[in-house]
Amino acid sequence: MSETSFPVNDLLRRRLQTSLVVISLTLCVASTLFLLLFGGKLGFGILSTAEGKLTASFSTVFSQFMFFLGLLIFVVGAVIVSFMVFVMMSQRVKDIGLMRAAGCPNDLIFGYFMTELLIVTLGGCSLGVIFGVMLDFASTNLFLALGFQVSQAPIDFWLILLVFVLFFALALIVGAKPILDTTRVEPARAISPVYHLGLARESAFKVTSKSGFELKMALRSLFRRKSATVRVVLCLAVVFILVTVAVAGGIVADQTTENWVERAVGRDVVLIAHRDVIGQYKLLLSKFYETAAESQFDYSNERYLMPEEILDALNSTAEVTKIDVRLILKVHVKEVAGYTIDPDTMETRTVGDNREGESILVGVEPQKVLNDWLLDGRFLGSDQNLEAVIGDSLAQKMFSVPVNQSIMVFDKIFDVVGVCVDPVNNGNVTYVPLKVLQNISGVSKPNIAMIKISPSANRSEVLNRLRASVSAINSEFAVFELNEMLDKNLSFLGYMWSTVMFLPLFSMAAASLCLIAYVMLAITEQRQEFGVLRALGAKPRTVVWIVAGQSLMVLLASYSVGIALGIIATLLILMPEPFVTSYTVLEVAGWLLAVLAVTFVFSLYPAVRFAKKPIREIMT
Repeated sequence: MSETSFPVNDLLRRRLQTSLVVISLTLCVASTLFLLLFGGKLGFGILSTAEGKLTASFSTVFSQFMFFLGLLIFVVGAVIVSFMVFVMMSQRVKDIGLMRAAGCPNDLIFGYFMTELLIVTLGGCSLGVIFGVMLDFASTNLFLALGFQVSQAPIDFWLILLVFVLFFALALIVGAKPILDTTRVEPARAISPVYHLGLARESAFKVTSKSGFELKMALRSLFRRKSATVRVVLCLAVVFILVTVAVAGGIVADQTTENWVERAVGRDVVLIAHRDVIGQYKLLLSKFYETAAESQFDYSNERYLMPEEILDALNSTAEVTKIDVRLILKVHVKEVAGYTIDPDTMETRTVGDNREGESILVGVEPQKVLNDWLLDGRFLGSDQNLEAVIGDSLAQKMFSVPVNQSIMVFDKIFDVVGVCVDPVNNGNVTYVPLKVLQNISGVSKPNIAMIKISPSANRSEVLNRLRASVSAINSEFAVFELNEMLDKNLSFLGYMWSTVMFLPLFSMAAASLCLIAYVMLAITEQRQEFGVLRALGAKPRTVVWIVAGQSLMVLLASYSVGIALGIIATLLILMPEPFVTSYTVLEVAGWLLAVLAVTFVFSLYPAVRFAKKPIREIMT
């Protein structure tokens, strides 16, 4: 018979305990691997910025969340593995005592249980890799089915190997200590029915209140096994920190980033332009959620410029409350170095270089724009000044300190007065005064017009009239509602944040298994007490109430710590100007309370199962 047959048979004999450890490790490995694989496919790696989609600001937000969640998931994995191995060894003390009493040396006992740990760790890590890859494949196909582009690059086997090795080594390192502690227990003490690893027979804690019998028993038991209680509270607290950051942070970040996009694009904005220009503008907006190929498009073509008759028709339409005319061009831009003053030495320092690139240039009338961008700095103040507001991706790619530098367009130098978050052309955009742009470019007319229709008007009827009027003037021009592109951008953000919020479910499931394992440990230690209670006439529900009280107190302690630290961590890593409403608070509270309730219900399974056993079996 092979040297591993005894450990394998021993693990199979304890199917439930073995399954809890293997499934917990599987969930931790799968969630980490899925986070890395799928995050890279969506265009935002943990250690890299977006490539081809998402502006720099959005990429930074996602990267921060993914890095923090990845770190928390890894810590959760370490804590969960450590606790599960501790529980597994706590239930094996008597076996070790018998082996020691039979003359087995410590190194042989240690090797025996290390073999069990190796088998469990290898199985959990392997299954975690398999499930992580499967989830990545399923999520990729789901996004493709929803119409969003996802990278189809081959699977990074080196990344998979790295995750496997890290968790395999982690499980062995944290699992070796409980095995060493257990093998050092004296044989006579280990065999004793009153000894349990990490548990004290009596506690100095005394219940002085006149509470019910079940509560007294629950409190006594919790303080009696301080080591196990502290471990499970720590384990669950870390998990609740992860859940809070993912759920609360995910919901707030989702609504905040969607608010950024909606402010930049505008809700219920109608675009009037040549059909080719409309198609090109849709392409510019789609670059936010998909990698679009660059195209050579002449925005200054005479046939694309807005006819005066169309502008007159818009001005004469009573239901049109605002008109924002713009001139869009694609130009070559250059960075111009700026200067800052050192507050300590008062010396003047040069910032920036002479980098160059391509940008979409938009001429606007500063007082008539329909958008409300999130800005670092300010927007254009006058239609005559040589000022510019640049997109966040252009600012990150070409500038060192944007608001202290300038940008050169058509050999004219514009002072950069602000940086905006804008999905147009994936943030590679520059806004300048319309009149200034017309003068330096030689293009005398705008090529698009954006309008707002009065909310009290019949929107469909007004749009139909506008379409008929525009078509009658020039059949090549059309009317397009930007809500279609806005909704696609918002949907993409929603699906991405849903993916982020989905990740903690793995850790939450693993945490539920940890609580189940703790309840099983508590029941094992209190087996004789529960048997005596049943023999004296206590009903099965009494046992369930005692165990439920223990689980609830453990959950509430870890929940309060985890939620508090999670909220603090969320506020520290959230983007500026978070968008929070009363509905947001209620949604976050609802999700977190649901997590608490589900975890508590699952923890009752061992107690219900144990309470239904006959008294003779309980006492055995």
